[in-house]
Amino acid sequence: MRTLISTAFVSLDGVVEAPGGEPGYRNSGWTFKDMEFLPEAYALKGEEQQEATAMLFGRTSYEAFSPVWPDMEEFAAYKAMPKYVVSTTLTEDDLVDNWGETTILRSLDEVAALKETEGGPIIMHGSASLGRSLSDAGLIDRYNLLVFPLLLGAGKRLFSDTDKDTQKLKLVEHEAYANGMQKNVFEVVR
Repeated sequence: MRTLISTAFVSLDGVVEAPGGEPGYRNSGWTFKDMEFLPEAYALKGEEQQEATAMLFGRTSYEAFSPVWPDMEEFAAYKAMPKYVVSTTLTEDDLVDNWGETTILRSLDEVAALKETEGGPIIMHGSASLGRSLSDAGLIDRYNLLVFPLLLGAGKRLFSDTDKDTQKLKLVEHEAYANGMQKNVFEVVR
């Protein structure tokens, strides 16, 4: 079974919305505001590119990343990877043609089936709504989190507020940085 990794920039109060400046959120771009840039705090992003063998997105995150990432040198390793977009509304005509093979999945059952295929880890960037649904369905195996020392209040959250049984996580890697950011890698305990 393939490992599904959810990776996110997250505020201390759990917000993941618009970290890079996506429009429509009052605190858009919060990862860059008043935050000293330390390259070592972002080393996890390079490690993820080396480990991942496929990418998974929700529609909104795909539409945000696909026009930008194909031409970014720092994300070059992702270009050749197969990509999967979970959406009930996207069509083949909506996919970019300069970012490699992309497949549209229509349901969580199709994500579960993808996890059963041969291959290495699948990484999911952003995709807050999809991430909450996958978590509730027990399909996420690991969380790679870069936690920012910010309280943003309102905004899309990393985890759902669904009334469900406790899900235990095991901290397998962590590091704190001089700018207050923290790397926390959690495996889901089954």
